Amino acid sequence: MSLNSLTPKLFPCRQSIKLAEKIAKEYGAELGNVKITPFSDGEFQPALEESVRGRRVFIIGSTFPTADNLMEMLLMLDAAKRASARHITAVMPYFGWARQDRKDQPRVAIGAKLVANLLQSAGATRIMTMDLHADQIQGFFEKPVDHLFASTIFMPYIKSLNLENLTIASPDMGGSKRAYAYSKHLHSDVVICYKQRKKANVIGHMELIGDVKGKNVILVDDMIDTGGTLARAADLMMERGAISVRAICTHPILSGGAYEKIENSSLTELIVSDTIPLKKSTSKIKAVSCAPLFADVMRKVQDNTSISGQFLM
Repeated sequence: MSLNSLTPKLFPCRQSIKLAEKIAKEYGAELGNVKITPFSDGEFQPALEESVRGRRVFIIGSTFPTADNLMEMLLMLDAAKRASARHITAVMPYFGWARQDRKDQPRVAIGAKLVANLLQSAGATRIMTMDLHADQIQGFFEKPVDHLFASTIFMPYIKSLNLENLTIASPDMGGSKRAYAYSKHLHSDVVICYKQRKKANVIGHMELIGDVKGKNVILVDDMIDTGGTLARAADLMMERGAISVRAICTHPILSGGAYEKIENSSLTELIVSDTIPLKKSTSKIKAVSCAPLFADVMRKVQDNTSISGQFLM
């Protein structure tokens, strides 16, 4: 039997266990057994309970805070490396610490680069993720990076709404490329919000570039944290005459009072993926699973076939 024909092993990190179960089901495989030994001080030790010698291993886990989630991924990678796995793919639907992709002020860390170094040192031979906060983070790695786009899973939902006078919007200047990519496939107009921040997570001023009067607007972004930007943008667009405002955000961080802001905002609904588990359900938040996308790409990686057909953007 050739090495390539060996069935790959899929192992979950605890923070993404439900998503890992969905991915494994779509892939047609069982999740491998992992034993986590806790210590009284908070330290923990993962152990792979199955042989991975000579096999391809997929370790599935998003690295949203706390830092324990990143540490668990690193320990799992190291365990697979020391168990003589042939290829080790870190499947990270949400790549945490990605907002720290450059020095935007003196004497700060470039956290995304640090995380990239840690993942490679721990044993990752391939990285698989979705909607990085900044595309250039792929260049922080010396290993192959499969950067998937959530538009693959969101586009069918948008089309199912059958919205007339559809306009795609970006909540900030940095997301304009993403908004234009969506608009290209949907043959719609684009508007952009220009915002100035007083400090992180606090908006000082926001202005709208473009016309939304009589339009059904869909805001697109890679993540939603406190929800302040989207809530402010939705309210502004409704004031400017929009018929409805929806938002699509890949990664639902939803920290602080985000759930309450979304519920009390002018948004008709917020559509997210399940890269990060929702802390609670509300009437305005709808989750679309990314499991079929990741399972399909993992299968293609195992079979050494092209994944280019999965890229809409």
